[in-house]
Amino acid sequence: MPRHYAIVPAAGSGSRFGSEKPKQYLDLLGRPLIFHTLKALTACPDIERVWVVLAPDDPWWPRFDWSELGPKLETVRCGGATRAESVSNGLQAAAMVAVDDDWILVHDAARPCLSAAMLDALFAELADDPVGGILAVPVADTIKRADAEQRVAATEPRDGLWQAQTPQMFRYGQLEKSLKNEMAVTDEAGAIEAMGLKPKLVRGDATNLKVTYPADLALAAMILRARK
Repeated sequence: MPRHYAIVPAAGSGSRFGSEKPKQYLDLLGRPLIFHTLKALTACPDIERVWVVLAPDDPWWPRFDWSELGPKLETVRCGGATRAESVSNGLQAAAMVAVDDDWILVHDAARPCLSAAMLDALFAELADDPVGGILAVPVADTIKRADAEQRVAATEPRDGLWQAQTPQMFRYGQLEKSLKNEMAVTDEAGAIEAMGLKPKLVRGDATNLKVTYPADLALAAMILRARK
């Protein structure tokens, strides 16, 4: 049976958040934000190992206690300048145990509200899928395209549009090959698509938000408190 592994690229600075501290280390219910992200993955019985990919000079990680997350968690200081580089480097670290048919889940460090139910849905829908897929939600809001003056240039039809989330789950061999061929992508699905393949959209949940701005951090706290 193919095994499941996870990679969390965490070498970014989170510049859009506007904080001197990288956003993955900001306080969320008394823990670093990324602690909640990693806990969701390490707590999943179907995931055998989790690699968190740090910047080589990251000074923040050693300041916190991660022992509660258990032996599944491994850190590798091989983060690159882009997400694709960090994931590609993380795949090299995973090569010690992963084989081509194993599943790799890539999850954003700043998505702390991933639930066990979301992971179960991803595993169930992709178990026999030849390509793999991603968590995503259909776009609900009206989408406007802006012009250079930040005025509405057009209203885009939202039929068939989905907002990509993570985890994004693909076979180790296929994902490694796709990232070697296509590094100018913003997510792993984009690299798979560049190979002419069609990842499956697995319906996720709006609570699986990515913390990008300060208001998102407060919302994540509300979601996690409600679950407790």
